[in-house]
Amino acid sequence: MEENTKRMLAGLPFQPDSDELSKMRLTAHNLCHNYNQTTEDQEEERINILNQLFPHHEGFSFIQGPLHVDYGLFTHIGKNFYANFNLTILDGCPITIGDNVMIGPNVSLITATHPLQYQQRNPHQIDGKTYVYEYGKPITIGNNCWLGANVTVCPGVKIGDGCVVGAGAVVTSDMPDNSLILGVPAKAVRQITDNDHLDNMPY
Repeated sequence: MEENTKRMLAGLPFQPDSDELSKMRLTAHNLCHNYNQTTEDQEEERINILNQLFPHHEGFSFIQGPLHVDYGLFTHIGKNFYANFNLTILDGCPITIGDNVMIGPNVSLITATHPLQYQQRNPHQIDGKTYVYEYGKPITIGNNCWLGANVTVCPGVKIGDGCVVGAGAVVTSDMPDNSLILGVPAKAVRQITDNDHLDNMPY
C-alpha cells in the first residue's frame, strides 16, 4: 500500500489522483456499473460482484441498486444488511456498518471532506505538478440501526446501536445508542423505549 493511501486511511491530507487510488476507484466504479446493469433475479451474478466490491463483509441480505461506491475495500459490512435504491458510499476513510442495518433510498455515507480555505481546496501547481488536497474521517454505524430515506451521514460520525435516523436527516455528530434521530443538523430527540413496541401503539 502506497504512503499516500495510508495517509488517506489515517484521515491525513492526501492526493486523491495517485496511481494506486485512481486504479482502486476505477475498479470500484466499474463493479458498481456492472452491478447496476443486473436485475434482481440475477442473484448469483450480483453476489459475485458484491464480493469483489466489498471483500470485508459477513453476508449480504439485499442491496437494491443502483449503487455508487468510491472504493468498497475500506467498508466493513455486518450480517443481514439491507439497502434500498441509490446507496452512495464514499469510503476514503474506513466505514464500519454493524449487523442488521437497514438503509432507505438515497442514503449517503460520506467520509470525504475538503479544506475550508479555497486557497488549499483549489487545484494548484508546484514545480509543474497539479496538487489537490483531500482528507476524510471514519464513519461507524452500530448494530440494529435503520436509516430512513435521504439520510446523509457526514465525516467522522458514530451512530450507536439500535438507532433510527428519520428521513432527510443530516447527521453531523455522534449519536447515542437507541436514539430517534431527526433534523438538519440531526439531533437525538429521544430514546427508543418499550412504548414504541407495536403492541403499545394506538391504531
